[in-house]
Amino acid sequence: MDHVYFPLAGVVSLMTLMENGAAIESAMIGPEGAVGLPAAVRQRTAISRAVVQSKGRALRLNAGILHEVWNGSPTLRSLVDAHGEGLYANAIQSVACNALHSVEERFCRWILSCHDRVEGDTLALTQEYLADMLGVQRTTVTAVARSLQDKGAIRYRRGQVDIVDRGLLEAAACECYGVVRRNYDRLLPTMDRQVIPETSAEP
Repeated sequence: MDHVYFPLAGVVSLMTLMENGAAIESAMIGPEGAVGLPAAVRQRTAISRAVVQSKGRALRLNAGILHEVWNGSPTLRSLVDAHGEGLYANAIQSVACNALHSVEERFCRWILSCHDRVEGDTLALTQEYLADMLGVQRTTVTAVARSLQDKGAIRYRRGQVDIVDRGLLEAAACECYGVVRRNYDRLLPTMDRQVIPETSAEP
């Protein structure tokens, strides 16, 4: 990894790839973090693929330059450690979520996590991307999206999801959304994110 990318807006998914070409999202990064940040500590080889999921802006910095700053800055070292802990917690929560929760719960969690990281209430997301993120067929994504649209939570159009009622999405999401958000709020409290209450959703 030669560069570190700092999203100012938008969503980047870290994808775990299988030999047969299948992929699933293991973690999500937005303005709260950076893509490739471990390279600030030492030279690294990427173990996942970073895919930009929604349009945004980002700053790019040479990893070697960032390492020099990291080496002499206790504040930066602390931030890199906090980000790494948050990303690790995000990834291991995703493992449990993918194994234990329904597609609808995971869909809501994913939409909410994207909504936290973008400007506005419209997400430009294709069925193919959503299916990859959730590790399901596109027909399953269509069925879940239509169900949530019928409930008044979202408006689903080709390549676009509009957030209509965030409260309904939070009620339908699994507990993992609140767990991950509260963890980031604890580790990186200076980020401007909506605070998630302890009882954000039932499993």
